Amino acid sequence: MTYTPSPVILERYASVLVNFALGGGRGVQPGEVVRVVAPESAKALYVELNKAVWRAGGHVIGGYQPDDDEAFNLSRDFYELASDAQLDRFPASYMRGLVDEMDHQVSVIAESDPHALDKVDPAKIMRRGKSMRQLLDWRGEKENAGAFSWTLGLYGTPAMAREADMSEEEYWEQIVHACFLDAEDPLERWREVGQRLDRTREQLDALEIERLHVEGEDADLWIGLGEHRRWLGGRGRNIPSFEIFTSPDWRATEGWIYCNQPLYRYGNLVKGVRLTFAGGRVTEASAEENERVLTEMVATEGADRIGEFSLTDRRLSRITRFMAHTLYDENVGGAFGNTHIAVGRAYQDAYDGDPSELTPEQWAELGFNDSTVHTDVVSTTDRTVTATLRGGGERVIYRDGEFQLT
Repeated sequence: MTYTPSPVILERYASVLVNFALGGGRGVQPGEVVRVVAPESAKALYVELNKAVWRAGGHVIGGYQPDDDEAFNLSRDFYELASDAQLDRFPASYMRGLVDEMDHQVSVIAESDPHALDKVDPAKIMRRGKSMRQLLDWRGEKENAGAFSWTLGLYGTPAMAREADMSEEEYWEQIVHACFLDAEDPLERWREVGQRLDRTREQLDALEIERLHVEGEDADLWIGLGEHRRWLGGRGRNIPSFEIFTSPDWRATEGWIYCNQPLYRYGNLVKGVRLTFAGGRVTEASAEENERVLTEMVATEGADRIGEFSLTDRRLSRITRFMAHTLYDENVGGAFGNTHIAVGRAYQDAYDGDPSELTPEQWAELGFNDSTVHTDVVSTTDRTVTATLRGGGERVIYRDGEFQLT
């Protein structure tokens, strides 16, 4: 029998996602419109999310989706049957209306089969992603104007628990603990985390870092932060989220990095990712398993450049085990926290001014990467991160899985 969390846990979970994560911590306000997206595996949480929005005085646009499983797999069926015209089709009027209508979106990840697209040509998946580029741009414009927010949450399924070599109960224990759902007031706990992350962000911004050197037994990577950058974290975009991150100047990336955590992407499992950068671009990309997916992804426009650099302090994260999903694995604590980069699309709110004022040409001049892809690759090995400061000198900012800022 499939495990279902208690009604109390589900109600708390929905409250965190709706009343804290959306709106950058302020939650949904009366009259606002929320698109709620979830697959049928997460029906119990989907119901609670709708109820939480209604309790807050908001309106729901439903996005309830069928599971992909052994009996029915619409995602795979589409890629097997679609013509080029169908792969490239973008329903512009519908998508424009949807973006205009919604103020927030909460999406639930609940995979009934993490390998649903294993046999699909990755080039088709990338092509479909490219066709949806306009939707990303429209959402980004609205977000930059302060009129749209989003968040992601995870709902444990039997298949996801098996992938992480856990029982469903064990898997859900990680979710409950990581999201403070075992607390009487999870929202208050998240506000406390947000305040701690804010202090770290402010300390990093005050250093005025020019570039970073990431060193370890499996990394020797230089990252240039670029002009007009700020660090981000603690805004509720993902639940849970304990990371501090920024979007560097992609042109100043040199060296190599290996990521010991598996990557689940496009319905495929990719293991042992190693990336080498020269002149800001990926010059070598290899994987120990499913390299074809990595190769096709990096070949996508803009996906051979860095879009994010992130660090998680092990003292803050409550995630202690591999969860077989990037949402959790990029926030894991453990012995050494985690270091990760993302190739592809940058976060424009890492700009230290008003992002709505910049033109595409100005984004390019600042070295903010642009792509239809944003893929995180994560490592939990011991890394030392040293900052070269604009005013001269160097300072270790991260070592032994902890920020070194006091």
